This record gives sequence, structure tokens and C-alpha cells, in this order.
Amino acid sequence: MSRTKTLLVVLTSHAELGDTGRATGYYLPEVAHPWRVFTDAGYRVDLASVRGGTPPASGVDLSDEIQKAFLDDPEMSAKLSATLRPEDIDPAAYDAIFFAGGHGTMWDFRGNAALAAHARDVYEAGGVVAALCHGPAALVDVRLSDGRPLVEGKRLTAFSNAEEAAVGLTDVVPFSLQTELEELGGKHEAAAPFTAHAVTDGRLVTGQNPASATDTALATVLALAGA
Repeated sequence: MSRTKTLLVVLTSHAELGDTGRATGYYLPEVAHPWRVFTDAGYRVDLASVRGGTPPASGVDLSDEIQKAFLDDPEMSAKLSATLRPEDIDPAAYDAIFFAGGHGTMWDFRGNAALAAHARDVYEAGGVVAALCHGPAALVDVRLSDGRPLVEGKRLTAFSNAEEAAVGLTDVVPFSLQTELEELGGKHEAAAPFTAHAVTDGRLVTGQNPASATDTALATVLALAGA
């Protein structure tokens, strides 16, 4: 009997929005809505974060039944309170790695060598690498075994420069995500700000913003089916 396909959802552990005095963290809808898609498709979901333990959340709206169901689910509640650390992850255990967004990712996804290595290993083993909104910050450091950036020559999307400007955080985030991905050779495709938009290029799946959470998860499931 074949094992249940398993996805690893990775969350930021960064809680401060630059020097604004405002809080940030992983964006709960970008975890809960994909979780619903993945579990409905019969996949197991594990959770990791940059520092492990309980990561900081943002965007919590308990009037959203899916967010409430995620937080109320006993298995996910236990995993959320004790997320895996990057050094505890065995990439061979996962069919896909999914980098959820939230502005915190801009500070701690980039520069994390362990996460970059896990993404490379999942991808080179024939798995799917997916990232949503600011989650593609994790892709900046991913190099394949031949040294090329994972995103080089690939169609993708991420929270756009126009969206960052619209929320007034262009000068707060430590780098421009869209620009960085383009400079690595990624072919960034931006839809109108804050509209749902997901892009699949082989086994790389990306989503532009929170509105894209469900579409990105569905595209990940389709990519897994073809992997």
C-alpha cells in the first residue's frame, strides 16, 4: 500500500514589521485555506517554522469558517504549537513544500540555508515546491545542484511591487520581492493588485497574494498529481 502524500507548510517566525512598531507573522488565511484544499484532497499536512515552536500569526479572522476550523482541528492545533525547526526536517518525507506568506517571511525566509536546501531536495527528488504571496522570499536562495537558481527561466508570481506600494510598505520591507525574483531570472507575472492569481511552471507553483491562497493550493494538488 502506498503511503499518504505529505506536504510541509513552512511559516515565518518573524513578528516585527520593520521599525513600524506593528506586529506581523505568518498570514493565517494563507495557511488555513491551503490546509483545507490539501486535506480535502487526502494529503497529510505538517507544519514547520524558521525557529520552531509556536510562530506569530497575523490576519486572524475567526468569522472565516476555514480559519476557525484550522485552529480548532486537534491535529493542526498540536502541530501549530510545536512546529518543526528546519534542522528537524527530513525533506525525503515530503512530496511538496509550501511556503506560506505573511510579511514576516521577508525577514527570515531569505538567508535560511536549511530551508533553501530542503526546497532543492524536494524539487530534485521530483516533488513540488510552492510559495504564496511573500512566501516566495524563500525561493531567492534556492540553488539547484548545478548552481542555477531554482526560479531561473521559470514563470512565477509573488506579492507584486504594485501591491507592496499599495499597502505602504515598499520602504519597510528589506528588499523588493518581485524585483529580486526577476533579477534571478524568474519570469514574474503580475495580475491586477489583490486579485487571485496562481502560476504553475512544471513543479514550481506560486501565488500572488492572499486572494490566491485557494487557487495556489489547488494548483499544487494538480502539480502533485502530475509529479
